[in-house]
Amino acid sequence: MATPQIRPAGPIAPFLWFDGRAEEAAAFYATLFEDSGIDEVARYPEAGQEVHGQAAGTAMTVRFHLAGQPFVALNGGPQFAFTEAVSFMVTCETQDDLDALWDRLTEGGDPAAQQCGWCKDRFGVSWQVVPAGLGRILGDPDPGRAARATTAMLAMKKLDVAELERAAAR
Repeated sequence: MATPQIRPAGPIAPFLWFDGRAEEAAAFYATLFEDSGIDEVARYPEAGQEVHGQAAGTAMTVRFHLAGQPFVALNGGPQFAFTEAVSFMVTCETQDDLDALWDRLTEGGDPAAQQCGWCKDRFGVSWQVVPAGLGRILGDPDPGRAARATTAMLAMKKLDVAELERAAAR
């Protein structure tokens, strides 16, 4: 007998664990994309401080949405940190959009964590900022073109679609 599938009561939302900066991060992320904002902030009460260790009134969870996608941020403490094993991919229509988003996300982030369109923001969250044509360029049916574009991409931090196309055409 097959296990029944579950119908969630709402959309599946990424849940991000922060060490005291959940509200700040959500507010910053909401400035980056259209159709974004803070939906609800639940604050830690005085009760349970011996367990949660947070000052009363500190944001506990922040429900927000980015480009219509729901997220939840938690001020959970220093026990867990973000890694590159999970990242958020944003596809940009134009190089100008890609450049602007990259600049905002990398401000105060870790320059050592920038490669092949990946970056880490000031909160430690990893992002992939990619041009809309990336799949077409890297998936070119001509293996030589695809290999040249891939080689060019591997040398980049922020992706440059025009340079990827030039590399493929060489």
